[in-house]
Amino acid sequence: MMKTKPLFLLGALCITTFSLGACSGKEEDGRGNRTPQVGYVVVKIEPVPLTTSLGGRTVAFETSEVRPQVNGIIRRRLFTEGGFVRAGQPLYQIDASLYQAAVDQAAANLASARASAQAAEEKARRFEPLAKIQAVSQQDYSDALAQARSARAAVAQSSAALETARINLRYTTLSAPISGRIGRSLVTPGGLVSASQTTPLAVIQQTDPIYVDMQQSSADLTRLRQALASGGVTPGGTSVRLKLEDGSDYGFVGSVQFSEVTVSEATGTVTLRARFPNPQGLLLPGMFVTALFDQAVNPTAMLVPQTAVQRDFDGSAFVYLVGKDNKAARRKVVADRTVGSNWVVSEGLKPGDKVITQGVGNLKQGASIKPVPASSPQRLGAPAGTAANKGAAAKGN
Repeated sequence: MMKTKPLFLLGALCITTFSLGACSGKEEDGRGNRTPQVGYVVVKIEPVPLTTSLGGRTVAFETSEVRPQVNGIIRRRLFTEGGFVRAGQPLYQIDASLYQAAVDQAAANLASARASAQAAEEKARRFEPLAKIQAVSQQDYSDALAQARSARAAVAQSSAALETARINLRYTTLSAPISGRIGRSLVTPGGLVSASQTTPLAVIQQTDPIYVDMQQSSADLTRLRQALASGGVTPGGTSVRLKLEDGSDYGFVGSVQFSEVTVSEATGTVTLRARFPNPQGLLLPGMFVTALFDQAVNPTAMLVPQTAVQRDFDGSAFVYLVGKDNKAARRKVVADRTVGSNWVVSEGLKPGDKVITQGVGNLKQGASIKPVPASSPQRLGAPAGTAANKGAAAKGN
C-alpha cells in the first residue's frame, strides 16, 4: 500500500497536466512548438452614419411680452400665474374712465361735423341752379362748394378721431397675443402703467413644440462641408435625439430646421436649430440638453470590433492581420470614432483583410497562428476521462 500511493498521485498529476494542455487552444507542431489559435473577422465596406453629439439649450417656440399700449391704473388681473392662456384671452384691466369719455367726445364731434356737412352740401345744391340763371354770383356758388367739401373732410377727421378713441378704449383690456404658459405677473392691481415703460407686465411662452439650439464649431462644420463636396460622405438625416440633463433619453424625436449663416465671433461656433414636440411640457426653456443626430453617412466605412484595435505608446492604433502563410501581420490603422462595439477604420485596411479579434493578447509580428473565423467555437483537447488516463489511474490502484 505504501508503494501504490505515489503511483496514484503521479497518475493524477499527469491527468491534470494533460487537461490543462488540451484546454489551452494551441496545437503543437513537429518540433514541439505550440501554434496559438486566433479568431478573425473579414473586413468589408458598409455605410455607417456619422453621429454628431452637440450641446444645446431649449428655446421657446414663441415668446411674447405683455405690454401696455395706454397709460392708466391696473384695476384687475384676470389670469392665474403659471397657467395656460389662449390668444385673445383678457389678462389685465386698466381703468377705462378717461378713455370712455374720449370716445363719447369723439362721437359727439363726429355728429356735429356730419350736421355741418349736411347743411353745407344742401346750400351748394340750392346755389347750383341759381348760379346758372345768375341769381347768385359765380363766386358765391364756388364758396358754397368749397364749404361742402371742407365739411366732408371734417366728418372724416372726426370719424378717425372716434376710431382712435375706441382703439385706446380697447387697449384698456390687455389680451394675450399668443397661446402658451404665462409666467408671474410683474405688476399688481393699483399699479400705474404707461405705454413707454420698458418692463413687461408678464411673459407668455409657447413650449409645444419647442426649439433646441445646438452649437457646432465652425471648424467641424467646414470639414463636414468639404467632405460632402468631395463625395467622401453623403448627407445624413435630419432626425435628432435628445439626452436630458440627468442622462436619460427624451421620448420624442425632433428634426433639424436650419443652421445660422454666420459664425459667432465670441465662441467660433454656428447655431443649429432643431424642433421637438413637447406635449407633456417636460422640456422647459433654458434647459441644457445633448443632441445626437446623424449629420452625414460614410458609404465606404470599415468596422472593426473594439477588441481588435490596440494602441501604441504614442496613441496610434494598430491591428493584427492574418498574413501570408498564416503569420501574424501588424498593421497601423486610423480609428477615430466608435459605432456601438466597433471602431470605424478610415485608413490602413482594405476589403477582404482578415483582422484578428480573438487571441491578440500575446501576438507578435510574424508569429505563426492557426486562424479560424471568430464565430467558430474553439476545439478543446481530450477530456480527463480518456482511455490513456483511465489506464494510468488503474495502475495507480
